[in-house]
Amino acid sequence: MQSLDKNQLDAYMARIGVADHPALSPEGLAAVQDAHRRAIPFENLDVRLGKGVSLEPEAIFEKLVAGRRGGYCFEHNGLHLRVLAAWGFRARPLLARVWLRAEGVPPRTHQLSLVNVADGDWIADVGFGAGHAPPMKLEPGQITSADGARHTLARDSEHGWMLLRDAVPQYSFTENQVWHSDLIQSNYWCMSAPTSRFVRSVVVSRLVEDELVSLLDTRLTQGGNAVDLTDAGRYREVLADIFGITLSRENIAALRLFPT
Repeated sequence: MQSLDKNQLDAYMARIGVADHPALSPEGLAAVQDAHRRAIPFENLDVRLGKGVSLEPEAIFEKLVAGRRGGYCFEHNGLHLRVLAAWGFRARPLLARVWLRAEGVPPRTHQLSLVNVADGDWIADVGFGAGHAPPMKLEPGQITSADGARHTLARDSEHGWMLLRDAVPQYSFTENQVWHSDLIQSNYWCMSAPTSRFVRSVVVSRLVEDELVSLLDTRLTQGGNAVDLTDAGRYREVLADIFGITLSRENIAALRLFPT
């Protein structure tokens, strides 16, 4: 795994508001994951704008760090793996099947990370837009609370491991080796398949305090309330003020969410 160089690592730490290198421990891993989720939003705007998503490491860095944008799982967790490598963590990618709102057995379209620390293997995930589970030790029955929900890790007889949020299956995964070509294939499906959620909808989310604030097309969910945004100007303000994403008026129009 190619790590970030010193200048890139400094820029990433400034982006997420972390001043010191974390301890190579579950606590250090959790602190960095939390800071990442608060600073860098989850979003698929480039898919909806027809730009596609590059998994080239430098393209991801330029977008999420230098360009102060967000991205989806392959971008977030791809960047995070490079960060972990630069700090000295041992980590590798895993692929998961997203069961939330799935019909039948879903394809493997989500990337997370397997991280080895002193007391064993942990999963870490800075790029799941529908929830935020802190790092969890890879053991059955692990439970943690975050984003206003209870997250549980369980064994699954057919699919290896299952992560649940308030008892609802979120995604399943195995510990099988994942190669870069696997990630390329999964990313291509996500940004081009007609049935992909990221092709059909705009999805944006960010961890704010202990709540996952989300935007699905024009519906903003925050503080337990959902409101529909009714004009492009307000939509652009919400992207900037809540999610830290600045798009031009032309790009907002190109999302085709509002009448022109």
